[in-house]
Amino acid sequence: MKYSKNILETIGNTPLVRLNKITKEVDALVLAKIESFNPGNSVKDRMALKMVEDAEQQGLLKPGGTIVEGTSGNTGMGLALAAIVKGYKLICVSTDKQSKEKFDVLRAVGAQVIVCPTDVAPDDPKSYYSTSKRIAAEMPNSWYVNQYDNPSNTQAHYETTGPEIWEQTQGKITHFVVGVGTGGTISGVGKFLKEKNPNIKIWGIDTYGSVFKKYHEMGIFDPAEIYPYTTEGIGEDILPKNVDFSVIDQFEKVTDKDAALYTRKLARLEGIFAGNSCGAAVKGLLQLKKYFTKKDVVVVLLHDSGSRYIGKIYNDYWMKSKGFIE
Repeated sequence: MKYSKNILETIGNTPLVRLNKITKEVDALVLAKIESFNPGNSVKDRMALKMVEDAEQQGLLKPGGTIVEGTSGNTGMGLALAAIVKGYKLICVSTDKQSKEKFDVLRAVGAQVIVCPTDVAPDDPKSYYSTSKRIAAEMPNSWYVNQYDNPSNTQAHYETTGPEIWEQTQGKITHFVVGVGTGGTISGVGKFLKEKNPNIKIWGIDTYGSVFKKYHEMGIFDPAEIYPYTTEGIGEDILPKNVDFSVIDQFEKVTDKDAALYTRKLARLEGIFAGNSCGAAVKGLLQLKKYFTKKDVVVVLLHDSGSRYIGKIYNDYWMKSKGFIE
């Protein structure tokens, strides 16, 4: 009989699917790595499991312990699956800009969810960074994951996502495009692919209100670049240690409106029910189309599922309230 011993064994080996209609103006072959096929419906399952298993090996996470993490939702879901199988409690600290569906899903799989204000500085005691650190410091037998600076995040993608893409394209990939948040995916995949072929271009998709693009181009961390935005899962107001700028060739910024509209277009034109940052990644790729030739093989990673955004991106009333549709 062929079966997995538990749900964690189904993580990875996600499909690569050609995009057709939404990329009809792009000369290259564009392939989407659809990470919603993971059991927790996002790319974050990969690094969540890796971080937990490495913490166990290092003695940081002990039997009966509590996992504490600040998350926009997807990492929390991956951690929840690991916590269920391995017997840990989980506290997820998030922000009030995330979709209600994300919180509902986390509670459904047994996580305690604490919601903090979005529009505060990272070092503010009320921020989700500060709150998660404080809870972990005060709670006995707990472990603070810290996906932003935890090297196991990047390592997970170096060991799994990168090799999968290389194998699936038979080494023919020329460009990798992905949204950047914690930096683990772009850094791990980018490092692996560059080692295989240093000519492969690694492009990060950023959002307006985030510091990445300017820092990459000018080496300047500019607080003036930081302001609230609605796109979930990408962009930061900090510089996570997992963002390895040396493997990233270029950043491209995408507006909140375009990210939302192209998320919906993915569903209607390609039948791919994807999350908010996926629309940003595809729109960023389209903005860079002048760089592609007919010989190129472009892989864009689609981070998560549209099921987390029913009340927002896929809701006409919410879209109208933001001025994204008439």
